[in-house]
Amino acid sequence: MATGTLPTSFVGLKNKDNGLSFTKSVDFVKVCDLPRVKSQKQKVLVVRNSSSEIAEFQAASEGSPLLVPRQKYCESVHKTVRRKTRTVMVGNVAIGSEHPIRIQTMTTSDTKDVAATVEEVMRIADKGADLVRITVQGRKEADAAFDIKNTLVQKNYNIPLVADIHFAPAVALRVAECFDKIRVNPGNFADRRAQFEQLEYTEDDYQKELEHIEKVFTPLVEKCKKYGRAMRIGTNHGSLSDRIMSYYGDSPRGMVESAFEFARICRKLDFHNFVFSMKASNPVIMVQAYRLLLSEMYAAGWDYPLHLGVTEAGEGEDGRMKSAIGIGTLLQDGLGDTIRVSLTEPPELEIDPCRRLAQLGTKAANLQLGVAPFEEKHRRYFDFQRRSGQLPLQKEGDEVDYRGVLHRDGSVLMSVSLDQLKTPELLYKSLAAKLVVGMPFKDLATVDSILVRELPPLDDIDARLALKRLIDVSMGVLTPLSEQLTKPLPNAIVVVNLKELSSGAYKLLPEGTRLAVSVRGDEPYEELDILKDVDAVMLLHHLPSTEEKVSRVHAARRLFDYLEDNALTFPVIHHIEFQEGVHRDDLVIGAGSNAGALLVDGLGDGLLLEAPAQDFDFLRNTSFNLLQGCRMRNTKTEYVSCPSCGRTLFDLQEISAEIREKTSHLPGVSEKWLMQILDMLEVLLERLTCMWGRLL
Repeated sequence: MATGTLPTSFVGLKNKDNGLSFTKSVDFVKVCDLPRVKSQKQKVLVVRNSSSEIAEFQAASEGSPLLVPRQKYCESVHKTVRRKTRTVMVGNVAIGSEHPIRIQTMTTSDTKDVAATVEEVMRIADKGADLVRITVQGRKEADAAFDIKNTLVQKNYNIPLVADIHFAPAVALRVAECFDKIRVNPGNFADRRAQFEQLEYTEDDYQKELEHIEKVFTPLVEKCKKYGRAMRIGTNHGSLSDRIMSYYGDSPRGMVESAFEFARICRKLDFHNFVFSMKASNPVIMVQAYRLLLSEMYAAGWDYPLHLGVTEAGEGEDGRMKSAIGIGTLLQDGLGDTIRVSLTEPPELEIDPCRRLAQLGTKAANLQLGVAPFEEKHRRYFDFQRRSGQLPLQKEGDEVDYRGVLHRDGSVLMSVSLDQLKTPELLYKSLAAKLVVGMPFKDLATVDSILVRELPPLDDIDARLALKRLIDVSMGVLTPLSEQLTKPLPNAIVVVNLKELSSGAYKLLPEGTRLAVSVRGDEPYEELDILKDVDAVMLLHHLPSTEEKVSRVHAARRLFDYLEDNALTFPVIHHIEFQEGVHRDDLVIGAGSNAGALLVDGLGDGLLLEAPAQDFDFLRNTSFNLLQGCRMRNTKTEYVSCPSCGRTLFDLQEISAEIREKTSHLPGVSEKWLMQILDMLEVLLERLTCMWGRLL
């Protein structure tokens, strides 16, 4: 008799609309009498209950009694293959896998100000956007929508317009006669605004709520069918209803089910011209939600396109980094058909980073970048569980403390040149170290280790003293084997590759020398096997910047799977080189998409970014921003701010800048609560505006 235990997070499977759907979470469940089948060399357990509903499970790890669902969320885990979708028409723009990744943004002007909104739409169109979204919160805005559309047509601008609807089904019906697409938020279209109350539902009560949603939503679906409009069913993590949160929790699962309730109504009415989105301000949550959505769509046989975005990403590099982590991660898996980079900046400034992300995803999909097929057994697709490498331990006979060369919450390494060693105090400041009488000391956001590709000559006393002082405060100094053999630096960590390991060249080093091993990740397993006999401080996952055929993300996934298979606990640092002259936005987007795609899965212990001629402080800040965006190491105040839109009745960009100026000295503190206060004020003003609009 086969037995097993389902995890606490398991949610019951229900057969809905010819596909699998998830019901309320249950506690630990014991399952018995499970038939076993073989699938891709793994034993799969098939569960069938009294209602003949079937689900497949596999062991969480080899020999584990914990069973997890077998769920597919993308076409391939070893290369980028764009997911096949149907085509959804938005005006004259086609969205789907047979078309380019579409770029969009949203106006910030008051929709009732027709001239200002038209001017903004034209600026956005001139920058190359494919679609533009406009908030339509009341009757006056709906009336203005007709004037906006007509004015744009008269000026020969045919860019499709998307109406952003919250709390106003009647307004959605009105504007569907004018705009090309309607975005509805399932959390607040038919449900009342969340009061964050825990509600208790019986099955009958819940079914009545679904019937109410269908009654409210059906007229809009019918009107979209009549006028040939498109729809986005766009769930936001921050605006789930009390009903959904009470039944499914404030979770990616709740986000998915919220969207599916509306999608089932569309399908019931034979309306299929819609796309999904699963937005969150936390890139990790956002990625999980999209993956769960995809797994259900694969199970149900659905092929609707996806709109990708990280909501409330913020401004500047922070906003670009968060968007790169969330959107870039999914693009690397071939997911996403239209995208938006949400920044607290003028909307036309969103287009350029959006285009760069789209180009990255398009290139990966066109080349089908990846590695040779391998069986991935250990990555947790749907729930974050970090693989923490074993931090360096102190050994008997060590002359210095190596325990600080990596950080438990994620490490930042930087490449340091000989020129920088000529001015030690400036170097220490660039590493964000504190200075006491010219001596460096580590702080909250100090670089953990440095890579010195070329050691100073033996007679350069000052440069060597600068390195010694860093080593003395437990900062790692990494250097290539050839440098250490010719110009040895006491207590340096020596970087070797697999060829140098197999040749035994590293044995020329003094006994007890600490090693860091550089690997590509796509090497034959028999070459990687030498790692089993090496005592390394860390692995550097490194592909040359000129590599055009291998995907960094998929090579790293293969490497981590190998390490897990062989119980190797080395910390892994994502070492990414950029070619000279790289644009700053390309660097941020490239780092976020390549390293972020791994860190959101808990794969990796830090990063080392190298870019010739790039500003040192910029590279350091980008590295720490990436770790914080992946919810690893918090080193500065975090601002979660709305990109602003016509619903905002104050200058959000100005207010956000003022808050940043007053609070940026608070490292490690999240300022989301301040933005939440502003959000509540905005909601209050929005309600008053809507009430006034109804009175008029």
